[in-house]
This record gives sequence, structure tokens and C-alpha cells, in this order.
Amino acid sequence: MVLEVADIHVTDREGFIVAYRSAVEVLRTCPGCRSVRMTAGVESPEKFTLLVEWDSVEAHLENFRATDRFTRWRAAIGPFFAEPPVVEHFTDVD
Repeated sequence: MVLEVADIHVTDREGFIVAYRSAVEVLRTCPGCRSVRMTAGVESPEKFTLLVEWDSVEAHLENFRATDRFTRWRAAIGPFFAEPPVVEHFTDVD
């Protein structure tokens, strides 16, 4: 399992939340996606962190990023980005 962490800064907090809620099923139902969680900044309301558990990095890249699912996802939430998100993958330390 890998954890995708995306740091997102937005221009319109409420608009972004509405867009995320309308599009999250595109991500949540993707093969290889185990869970999706969006967190919102308290001290910095324009900041969000997306946490997605994937079966593997390949599942993220091949089943989501390389498909129309990503295009639909980005079309919904992308207009609210203040800058491109910073996305990284992490694994648990045993």
C-alpha cells in the first residue's frame, strides 16, 4: 500500500469543497484505490491535504492518472487551484 499526499492551495474554499464533493466518487471508485480523505486547514483555510491510499504507485498512475477519470477529476477541482498541487507517495515504516 502507498499513501498519496497532495498539498493543495485554493482560491475559493467553499467552491473547492463543493467541487470536491461532486467529483470524489470518480476517485473513490477507481480500481486500486483503497480510501480517500480530504482535510482542510484550520489556521490556513486556503490549504487542503488530499490523502489517498492506493494498492501501489502503479495503481495510482495507470488506473487513475493515465485515464479519463483524472481528466474529469481535474476538470472539477482544477479551476480552484491557486497553484499546481504538490503530490508525493509515502509508504509505512515498519
